[in-house]
Amino acid sequence: MDTWLNEVQKHPALYVLCCSLIFRILHRFLLQTVPSPGIVDTDPWRTWKWRNLSVSLVHSLLTGIWAVTCVIQHPAMVQEIHSTYTPSSYMLVVVSSGYFIQDAGDIIFSGYAKASWEFLLHHVMVIWCFLYAVFTHHYVAGAVVALFVEVNSVFLHTRLLLKLAKVAHNSFIYTINKLLNVVTYVTFRLGAQFYLTWYLIHHYSSLDHALYFLVTMMLMNIMILIYFYRLLRTDFFNKRRPHNSAPKFAED
Repeated sequence: MDTWLNEVQKHPALYVLCCSLIFRILHRFLLQTVPSPGIVDTDPWRTWKWRNLSVSLVHSLLTGIWAVTCVIQHPAMVQEIHSTYTPSSYMLVVVSSGYFIQDAGDIIFSGYAKASWEFLLHHVMVIWCFLYAVFTHHYVAGAVVALFVEVNSVFLHTRLLLKLAKVAHNSFIYTINKLLNVVTYVTFRLGAQFYLTWYLIHHYSSLDHALYFLVTMMLMNIMILIYFYRLLRTDFFNKRRPHNSAPKFAED
């Protein structure tokens, strides 16, 4: 295992780009082989969004399980997010970096960057942090803990797919998903983000580039709290509001 790890670490940019290409191929594969609801196919925006979210869902299923498995196998990573990692955890960050680069490119080149600016801002911060870990071998464990949020992303992406397909909010599948979504949002997304924030503050004086990572975490914390409020408002305290026809990726 150390042999292939050394090979990957010699050419990290190449492997990140290869992972980006694999996710792009997956995007094309889903476009050509997996059917989408008729209501989605009638609108170019919905069609693109459906494919984009489908790839995101695959990434979340893969990396969420992978991240949890890495920590179960090597619990010390939680206490030493700056210096500890395993070959599997390093490869996880490489794969996920490739996905976020591909997804950012898909959003930009699709022409929907303005409507998806929240996702782009998030992706830019994640890409910078993850590539730092990939190239310096520092904070790899921190990136793995950060990927715990992908457990929640499974249900977040499913929620958006259900909304695209116009599934009724009072349907069984939507109800179950929204409950799992809010539970995993608190435990895996807020939990992981706040733990990393606490760790950076507590070990601030001994960490490299702690200020940058702390500022990044604070910005992400603000974003996820705002989105959590919007999520609760829409799924649990819904009130009729005027419909806005403008495309928006991170809709409520």
